[in-house]
Amino acid sequence: MTMKKQIKNVLMSYLVSGPSLLLIALIVVFPIIYTFFISLTNMSVYHWFDFTIIGLENYWRALFVFDSGFLSALLATVLWTAVNMVIQLVIAFILASLLNVKKLRLRKLYKTLLMFPWAMPGYVSILLWKTGVFNSEFGLLNQLMEALGQQTMRWLSTNVSAFICCTVVNLWLALPFMIMIMDGALQSIDASYYESALLAGASWLARTRYITIPSIKPIIAPAVIITVFTTFKQFDVVYLLTQQMGARTGSDFHTILTYAYENAFVTNNYGYSSAISIIIFLLMLAFSARFKLAGEETL
Repeated sequence: MTMKKQIKNVLMSYLVSGPSLLLIALIVVFPIIYTFFISLTNMSVYHWFDFTIIGLENYWRALFVFDSGFLSALLATVLWTAVNMVIQLVIAFILASLLNVKKLRLRKLYKTLLMFPWAMPGYVSILLWKTGVFNSEFGLLNQLMEALGQQTMRWLSTNVSAFICCTVVNLWLALPFMIMIMDGALQSIDASYYESALLAGASWLARTRYITIPSIKPIIAPAVIITVFTTFKQFDVVYLLTQQMGARTGSDFHTILTYAYENAFVTNNYGYSSAISIIIFLLMLAFSARFKLAGEETL
């Protein structure tokens, strides 16, 4: 192939992919660059057109001013992600193991029922939990408390109780996906491994530790990474249950996404909110790179 033909092929490839690259630049690259620019200003509802460049002041306020609220929201988000991830893995493993018990009747029905929360729109599920279960007047939990002669509670009014309630709802929404992945991983294990272990007198704990977990680990690892991402940047569960405008519950529990939203659209501090958004973007980028490198090291 001559040099002239090579240049022609390269130009043709750029010409063909040009519209797609332009679309990506407009939809992805430009908003990131513009958000970074806003983060360097004092843009707010009071400085909409006459904003000035203030450098890294917004980043300093978020990372080093301890009463700004960002660090507490970040810590709450890390705790939120870790708690949800551990509980999801444990419950999904237990339920998937029960679904794979030999001669289990109505297995397909149980799997269908377990997938039901995943089929419902998340917005509908969250509001049903808020009004039908956690409502302080006619919610199912308080009706149960009254039936048992106990004092009713405002389940979403404090940070601790709101965290627990949000975790329950998030598990309701996220567990079907993890159960499905875990069920498929367990079914992929060769039964001969367990037969050999039983002949060797291995206990259930030993079979789980040396056969089950190592066998399913490569399969569920991508699902765990995806779940960590989605849980870390969770917004709708926390916002709709506790922070929705016109329906606040009294809790001040924030993840970094709800904290960024509040600063952007409640207090209208766009420069500071943009700085938070860029920090979140860099955290997710670092997290992605960390798992990418870890995956390459295991190859």
